[in-house]
Amino acid sequence: MEIALQKPKQAAPAKDVNAYLAALPPAQRRVLKNLRATIKSAAPKAVEKISYRMPLYFYLGYLVGFSAFKKHCSFFVMSYKTMGVFKNELKPYLSAKATLHFTPEKPLPVSLVKRIVKARVKENEARKAGKR
Repeated sequence: MEIALQKPKQAAPAKDVNAYLAALPPAQRRVLKNLRATIKSAAPKAVEKISYRMPLYFYLGYLVGFSAFKKHCSFFVMSYKTMGVFKNELKPYLSAKATLHFTPEKPLPVSLVKRIVKARVKENEARKAGKR
């Protein structure tokens, strides 16, 4: 006799970033709200939406994104070039080629996030200008 195993039910994906943040534990919510504000201040023209079940920011293409996981949060830089520019500053947070891991207890420095986001804006603008 074969027993059918059911997958555990997952929460429905958030419809917007406010809903995404509201579903998080308080410590992650706090640190990601701050990250969100930093991204928005560094890239005010960026469009914020949920894509791939996480908050992503778009300005002339993908810009940056973030997500919460069980034991850490991630900041997705989405550019090997930009990661290379900041490689020495990113070493404590690096987990993949274009992803940074951090915890609510040790968040990413605001000044570093601003510089990364502004670099991504310039990178996307240069790419767009080169396509003309």
